[in-house]
Amino acid sequence: MIFFIMHIKANLSKKIITWYDNNKRSLPWRVSFNSPFKLYYRLLSEFMLQQTQVKTVIPYFNRFVKKVKNLNKLSTTSERKILKLWEGLGYYRRAKNLSRTAKIIVNEKNSKLPKKLIEIKKLPGIGEYTGNILLALVYNQPRLGLDGNVKRVLSRIFNKKEKKLDFESIIKKNKNKLFYLKRNSDLAEAMMEFGSLICKPKDPLCTSCPVKTNCKFYKSGNFIKLNNKMKIYKKSYNIFCYLNKKKQIGLRKNNDLSFLKEYNLPIIKEKSNKDKFKTWNFLCNYKNFISNKKLNINLYYKFSNKIPKELNWYSLYSNKEFIPTFTKKIFRQVENLY
Repeated sequence: MIFFIMHIKANLSKKIITWYDNNKRSLPWRVSFNSPFKLYYRLLSEFMLQQTQVKTVIPYFNRFVKKVKNLNKLSTTSERKILKLWEGLGYYRRAKNLSRTAKIIVNEKNSKLPKKLIEIKKLPGIGEYTGNILLALVYNQPRLGLDGNVKRVLSRIFNKKEKKLDFESIIKKNKNKLFYLKRNSDLAEAMMEFGSLICKPKDPLCTSCPVKTNCKFYKSGNFIKLNNKMKIYKKSYNIFCYLNKKKQIGLRKNNDLSFLKEYNLPIIKEKSNKDKFKTWNFLCNYKNFISNKKLNINLYYKFSNKIPKELNWYSLYSNKEFIPTFTKKIFRQVENLY
């Protein structure tokens, strides 16, 4: 495959930073560069923002930092409590990785983030993108986090499909032009913010864009369809809920859904045309979207005082144990039976 290596005009980063200074959103993790909370807030927010929108993360972030006030406190907080604070945000492996990473940084790194990408990527839950963006935000290193927003901005500036661009080479070749203002942390955030608010996937604000004179996409008048659309996987499941008159439901550690392993769920079986459930009552059918998975769910129930040995009773209304959002949606359905 032939990649296009492009040259960026020197005034591009200045235009984007100027726009950012005047239009950036007020987000709770955006503290001053010298703030003692900088590392903690940036680490926490980047873990939360993995595969989750900003507007969804904000209330969870605010609630989390009220309970766990700094990085040292995070390193000593139990995983169980962290999961409880994370409850509802989804992708719970992030919470576990955050807990492990905080312990390593505090106990083995003298409460400092490693300054080299190769070292930071050894921390649980931190890959190429998160490593680059943390090094930019925490240490002002000349790096960009190559998320969908940044790739979209660059691909439109050159009016090329993403698969034909070598983004790492573009940044390396244009390093002096991109980072000449030395506001590397601001540029990293500005590029993401710009892609989210101006250079949007659909209906980009091209006519009011401050970099349109730099943009071959704007000059062409064509709309490039990006090639990284997420493939949707469809699955059908039958879920079987044991209930009792105490408003409890039987749950077990899940071994059926790979994306919710080790969490408490009812009995789940992948749907088959041969399935017959004479002893079960059909409750409802509903759809559940988890990332790129579209789940078609048939919910069955029965009232019983006895349950299989692998199940334990859990209250439908209050639990000290962590309950994932997927299970809570099941709770809301069966609550209608009482």
